[in-house]
Amino acid sequence: MKKLFRQMTTATKDENFMHFIENIEVLVSKVLSILMVLVIFVATGDLVVFLIKELFYVPYGTFNTVLFKTFGLFLNILIALEILENITAYLRRHVFQVELVIVTSLIAVARKIIILDLEKVSGIDIIGLGVAILALSISYLIIRLSNSK
Repeated sequence: MKKLFRQMTTATKDENFMHFIENIEVLVSKVLSILMVLVIFVATGDLVVFLIKELFYVPYGTFNTVLFKTFGLFLNILIALEILENITAYLRRHVFQVELVIVTSLIAVARKIIILDLEKVSGIDIIGLGVAILALSISYLIIRLSNSK
């Protein structure tokens, strides 16, 4: 009888501890989502200021020279939105959605390629980015096929 009581008490303590841990996870996820919203607003403000300066205060015809930087700023915001989506998906379902993580990674690698200065990188860096894209694309394909079944 004592053994059964100890097992029930231990199980209750374990459940209480796991509930406490889950509450901490939810709290941290909420704080992260609020901070990510702040990052998105700041990045959007930075983009607006950058565009206003480049469009209205820089001599005409020089905007093409900073076009890739503009694309990079847009993609930064898109990546931040994807990360926020990852966090909110975790808050809804309490599981990480691997597909979202891979899509976010693909966007980040695409951003790197778009803003890449070919004069400053070596061939091995380009090969590395190519391998990363291939691996992420294959992973995405596998997950999409497994989710469709």
